[in-house]
Parts: sequence; C-alpha cells; structure tokens
Amino acid sequence: MELAVIRSEAQYEDCLDWVDAQLDAGVAPGTPLGNQLEVALLLIKKYEDEHHPVPLPDPIEAVRLKMEELGLRNRDLVGKIGSKAYVSMILNRKKPITLEVARVLHRELHIPAEVLLQ
Repeated sequence: MELAVIRSEAQYEDCLDWVDAQLDAGVAPGTPLGNQLEVALLLIKKYEDEHHPVPLPDPIEAVRLKMEELGLRNRDLVGKIGSKAYVSMILNRKKPITLEVARVLHRELHIPAEVLLQ
C-alpha cells in the first residue's frame, strides 16, 4: 500500500481495510511492514481527529461515573470541595464547577482537566 495523507472517506475506508488485514496477518513491529502499519495508523488517527471527533463527556457525568468506579459517595467529597450541601448542588448542576473544584476533582478522581473545564 502506498501511504499518503487521507483526504476522502473512500481512502479512509481503504486504509482501515488494509490495517485490518495487516493486523490479522500478525505483522511484527519494527519490520518494514510493521513500520508502514504504524504510519498508516497515524494517518488514520489524523483523519479521524479532523472528520470524526469524539466529543468530551459531560463533566458531571464524568464525576459521577468516576465516583461509582471508585466506590465513592457524595459524602466522600465533603471537606475536599466543600460542605455536603455544596457537593450536592454541584452534582445536581445547581452550582458550576469552579476552577478550584476542578483542581480537586482532577487530583482526587484523576479526571482530565479538559473534561472538567468545558
């Protein structure tokens, strides 16, 4: 396959098919074909970033999901970001996530800052 910047959906689909075939064949990394595969994946990512962007998740939903994953409850954030009422107001969308609250949530829950600050 000749690698070039992907400019159309048809080229994108062809490149995806080629990558799938190479992965199914078990191409080894570091080989000439493996290097070509790596470049193809970079070209695919560039095209997808431009034409099929993935939106960031809702900040409150991200906080709720992360809390569920970690087994945390609202009361576990009390004292870190404010009172029980303040935590509740933030999680119920009655108060915005401030920069300071975003810092704490980023540090405590490891949620990317760009998700919290949108």
